[in-house]
Amino acid sequence: TVAAVSLFCISRNLGKYGLRKFLFVDKFHGNSAEFQDQYVSRINDFFRMLAVWVLPCFVLKTAREFVKVIYVGNDSWLESLLSMFILLVSWAYSATIYLSGSSLFSLVCNLQVIHFENYRTLLERDLDVLIYIQEHIRLTFHLSKISHRFRIFLILEFLIVTASQFVALLETTGSNPNFNFINGADFAISSIVQVVGIIICLHAAAKMSHRAQGLASFASRWHALATCNSNEILGNADNGGNVDASNIMIPVVNYSESDLESADYVLPPTNVELASYMSSYHKRQAFVMYLQSNPGGVTIFGWTVDRALMNTIFFIELSVVTFVLGKTISFSTGST
Repeated sequence: TVAAVSLFCISRNLGKYGLRKFLFVDKFHGNSAEFQDQYVSRINDFFRMLAVWVLPCFVLKTAREFVKVIYVGNDSWLESLLSMFILLVSWAYSATIYLSGSSLFSLVCNLQVIHFENYRTLLERDLDVLIYIQEHIRLTFHLSKISHRFRIFLILEFLIVTASQFVALLETTGSNPNFNFINGADFAISSIVQVVGIIICLHAAAKMSHRAQGLASFASRWHALATCNSNEILGNADNGGNVDASNIMIPVVNYSESDLESADYVLPPTNVELASYMSSYHKRQAFVMYLQSNPGGVTIFGWTVDRALMNTIFFIELSVVTFVLGKTISFSTGST
């Protein structure tokens, strides 16, 4: 079922937007040539992660089917092997489709992480604050598109996997006479694949949200350094001291937007210079407040997928597990 949901959602989005627009790597979404190497690295990680999870699970599934053929098979060896081959191909196709959907969502998020990490380097340049705001609006707009395209997939995947694990837990812990080692191994392999897909999606979304929300802290530090640096220059000029570049404690990265003073010739700040400094200060302050009010991140119907939501999901799942165990497992004490 989860494979069908994954196939439907991914094929629909790919057919509607195309691969490049779906991944936000087309010419209308940033300079693709600038990030080409990083794009290739993330795409290679996508295939590597898919192989790392599909191949071990396929080996376990194959071993389980061999054991079933040896100890449970009632047909001839040829029929049993043919049936096992068809079942393995079907299972491998379903598992690959399901994990491909989760890994593709992770790839889309990781490609956006590249742009958010590059956004921090923009703050190291002496650009106008309006450019920073426009670029941030563009990045958060991409996150909104990603959230809108994947929200149904994430909701259905979470609900189906939770229901499936609920049933599997009932079957394994309940008093079912038909449950044995062969069935238990099948439940275990299916559960591993389903849980891995959920973890891949949650990890990618939380990572993306963490990068987006961390921009406010980074911008606050940038604003503080720029303000302190500007105040030091203005203070030295007001006291009539000569400002020497080697004597000013400026960070390795110059966060200041004020170039009003010269290292060789310093005059006391005029009203025009002070007004320019205050204007720059208020622009940076407004920019920091904007980032704090618009943290961004991957959302599902308004809920930001971050570490707090992951903790909530964990405790919900833990409550479901303890509830099922409380209903299915009982301890009897003999009377003396």
